[in-house]
Amino acid sequence: MSLIGKEVSDFKVQAFVDGDFKEVTKADILGKWSVFVFYPADFTFVCPTELGDLADNYDEFKKIGCEIYSVSTDTHFVHKAWHDASDTIKKIKYPMLDDPTGTLTRDFDVHIEEEGLALRGSFIVNPEGKIVAYEVNSNNIGREASELLRKVQAAQFVAEHGDQVCPAKWRPGAETLKPSLDLVGKL
Repeated sequence: MSLIGKEVSDFKVQAFVDGDFKEVTKADILGKWSVFVFYPADFTFVCPTELGDLADNYDEFKKIGCEIYSVSTDTHFVHKAWHDASDTIKKIKYPMLDDPTGTLTRDFDVHIEEEGLALRGSFIVNPEGKIVAYEVNSNNIGREASELLRKVQAAQFVAEHGDQVCPAKWRPGAETLKPSLDLVGKL
């Protein structure tokens, strides 16, 4: 079953952000674009490369009004310890959400029950709190922040221009398509 159009369930979790602990709820994600990036665990191998890449691109996400939330089944205390121990993780300015009970990982259907960990999932959530795009990878395959950013930009564009679609490799300012009978078989 697809998660496209699924509304994120109510949640309340702790986050490590800006050197402090903060509560994050569903109300915090409403009214703006959000990206939820699930990863298996802190103090691992592929995860810091992805989270560091997101940290390097965070300002670009903020410019388009999108917040990043990284999520693992670790606690917010472990997020802080990882932040304090790793130069890569020290760069992170976005909220690192805890999910030790698996509430979020189950809601986004990325929970690995037998391991208590998350699959490597990326979810774009619109301002109404609904999933509009997602991708789930095997835990041994890393993701790239620039492609996630491009997908958010495309989702924002089609939300604003419902009569147009974004073709492969579309970037802001590039030509879009207007689906019509005239295009059938011409591309």
